[in-house]
Amino acid sequence: MNNNQLIQQARELFTRTIETKQRLLADDKQLAILATMAQEIAVAIAKGGKLMLCGNGGSCADAQHLAAELLVRLRPHVNRDGIAALALTTDMSSITACGNDYSYEVFFERMVQALGSTDDILLGISTSGNSRNVIMAMEMARKKGIRSLGFLGGDGGPMLEVCDLAFIVPSNETGRIQESHITAGHTLMEMVEDLLLANGTVQNMAE
Repeated sequence: MNNNQLIQQARELFTRTIETKQRLLADDKQLAILATMAQEIAVAIAKGGKLMLCGNGGSCADAQHLAAELLVRLRPHVNRDGIAALALTTDMSSITACGNDYSYEVFFERMVQALGSTDDILLGISTSGNSRNVIMAMEMARKKGIRSLGFLGGDGGPMLEVCDLAFIVPSNETGRIQESHITAGHTLMEMVEDLLLANGTVQNMAE
């Protein structure tokens, strides 16, 4: 491929991600789901609960990224205490022990069983909705009375059936779904932060 062809490819990819986000922008139902998720997470954290996040591959990276936004800092002008968020994807000793002794499929389920409590919320991220380990985590969350939220793509896949709320990106392209997931994730985290600042759960402090 020559340089002009690569430029055209880049233009097409940018166009497709913009079109995907424009479809979401016009979908009041999906935006309302995102707002409801923010309210539920803020209420859970105000009660002393935490947000747990999980996913595989790029969605694993998104889970870690979004947890860090709450634990540390999301916006440079907002200095506040850490907000309780836990990515279930960061403990390599536990992950590899579970893969060796049981299976990778049960790892997130086991984390939710051991670390989750009723006031928590689980956010599972999957571009296809087919991730068996995330589905099993959500099934465990349901057994424990923990609300399960999903970031999905396409038709939602089987994971849609175990989500209490699901934000679904209208695309079957993994890259376009992941790009919309991180945009939605940043939006969700900002709304959660604003709600917690408004209700006094966290304080905005001077540097």
